Amino acid sequence: MEGEVMAQLSLTELSSVTSFDRIDGEYYLPEYISNQYMLSRIETVSLPQWFLVSDGNHLSVSKHFSDSGEIPYFRGQDVNDFFLENADPIRIPKKINDTPMMRRSQFLSGDVLLSIVGTIGSLSFVSDTIGEAAGSCKIAILRSKGDCSPFFLATFLMSKFGQLQIKRNTRGAVQMGLILKDFSRIRVPKFSEANQTQIETIVKKAINLNRQSKKLYDKAQHLLESELGLDKLNFKKPVGYAERFSELEKSRRADSEFFNPKLRYYWKMLSSRFEMIPILKFVTVLKFSNPSYGTNGAPIVTQKHLRTICPEGYGHELRTTDSWQRANSTAILQYYDLLFYSVGAYLGKTNLWLNSDAAVPASFITLLRCYNENDAGFLHMVLNSNYGILQSKCFQSGTSQQYIYPKDIRKFLIPKIDDKLREKLNQLVAQSYENGIEAKILLNQAKSRVERLIEEAAAR
Repeated sequence: MEGEVMAQLSLTELSSVTSFDRIDGEYYLPEYISNQYMLSRIETVSLPQWFLVSDGNHLSVSKHFSDSGEIPYFRGQDVNDFFLENADPIRIPKKINDTPMMRRSQFLSGDVLLSIVGTIGSLSFVSDTIGEAAGSCKIAILRSKGDCSPFFLATFLMSKFGQLQIKRNTRGAVQMGLILKDFSRIRVPKFSEANQTQIETIVKKAINLNRQSKKLYDKAQHLLESELGLDKLNFKKPVGYAERFSELEKSRRADSEFFNPKLRYYWKMLSSRFEMIPILKFVTVLKFSNPSYGTNGAPIVTQKHLRTICPEGYGHELRTTDSWQRANSTAILQYYDLLFYSVGAYLGKTNLWLNSDAAVPASFITLLRCYNENDAGFLHMVLNSNYGILQSKCFQSGTSQQYIYPKDIRKFLIPKIDDKLREKLNQLVAQSYENGIEAKILLNQAKSRVERLIEEAAAR
């Protein structure tokens, strides 16, 4: 019947079961057997032959976590992007990182980090700009012994031949994981130095482009903060604060978060130097019901697709129906639209739509459509700044689930800055995104090249 999932039948010999010490049927799925066969046709080595394999810190350091510590401490959820510079890890004091117990969990330039619990198979590369850093036991640290380029290994593990081996060797029921002893079962192609160098060159170019992307975005942040003086504002939180009853009546709010004195302080300081303009002078605020799910309509962009600048990864799961798309034509994203995260933990996070394909936002995303495209990058930066996020936190509603209504977004105040600076911010954000996309394209090219090399060698 249509929609039914057909069961898969896998047969294997008893010798394979005893050899691999695995009796679960998933280990012998056809795609895993096929992958094993392909790799058996080329010369390979066991991963630990070329790389030292260890994991991160097993001891509790959570009581030392802070945003102001000197040393970044990466956890499993932080290893979700090849470019480790793009992560935003928690931090620990240097004196904790320098203790003997942390030595095994400290990273070195050239290390390949692999998530082995949770998002198993995600990996990051430790480039030479990371500096001192450490990680938790949810991360495997793969360190080259000198016989194989770590850039090549990272690319291979991202390829379909690497990922299928990682998935095959994952164990567990409720909590799945890849244990260190099973890394000996992961085979790495023994390619020539020339081929490894070719892959390494492409990956290094990708890393440099991503680095440039980050520098451009950091420059935009610095320009905005310097112009607004956000980097110099020094708010001292009071023990308590009071508000007039008339303000409670006027705002129809009685929660203390809404009357946060820090936001009032920001408004006061900014208004002394800038004209504070309602956000409605820049955008129209659009809110749509959740799209009807279908198969042929435009992809649906949800909160999980939001990144630093522009959504990514949509289109593989949810799509809307053609009929919903026709009935809600204004929901189709336009270049320079702003996607505002309006429900959940990252309330106020805002992305800028810089993609050319058609897509629509999910109901938990509020759409801000700019009247002037030169304002888009500026608004993106303001809404994601400390000031912008603070406005979102103050205007949020709800208890267990925080959300912000369009009527409250329309009350946001935006400082009016010089037109040339707004245009400059727009250019920096767009260029940052373009460099980031080019970096990902190069990374995919390297991965495709590795896959072709394996297929060509196996076909001989």
